[in-house]
Amino acid sequence: MSAPRVVLGIAGASGAALGVAVARRLRTLGAGIDLVNSTAAERTIATECGPDALRGLHKLADRVHPILDIGATIASGSTDIAGMIVAPCSMRSLAAIANGLDDNLLTRAASVQLKERRRLILLTREAPLTLAHLRNMTAATEMGAIILPPVPAFYLMPANLDEVVDQIAARAVDLLKIGPQAAIAWQA
Repeated sequence: MSAPRVVLGIAGASGAALGVAVARRLRTLGAGIDLVNSTAAERTIATECGPDALRGLHKLADRVHPILDIGATIASGSTDIAGMIVAPCSMRSLAAIANGLDDNLLTRAASVQLKERRRLILLTREAPLTLAHLRNMTAATEMGAIILPPVPAFYLMPANLDEVVDQIAARAVDLLKIGPQAAIAWQA
């Protein structure tokens, strides 16, 4: 059996380190990574993770798809994909996904996961939330997406931000069910 192939979408919301951590976690599992990031994400990655972070992220991916390449393989349900994670997921991308606006490759690839009944994990990033955000989260959930706001597991007593990011990334990848559980579980 070949390694699972996963689409990783990175939208322009704050929290670019989440996408990088998800890519590292997927690489550790041996999963193939099809990366698509928005133009806004490129700026956010450089601002939050450093000027060379995008190049490092691209090295983790097996395939990097331009955001406007609507004809890429990941835009088709016939491509064997295990699922998709959007980390972070901006409210703009959430709205497009929730309303079926396949206007770029990130939102089209997400739509494909939904229509093929594959896992779609959205690490939605915004606070506070408007009623529009909540309705879009509800709509995406009703279609089969999993909304995973990147909320720290404070009960784990993380020592630093890297531990918080790694735990959230592990939780997102665990939800794909393509490998053994990596997120630290609650111990009563």
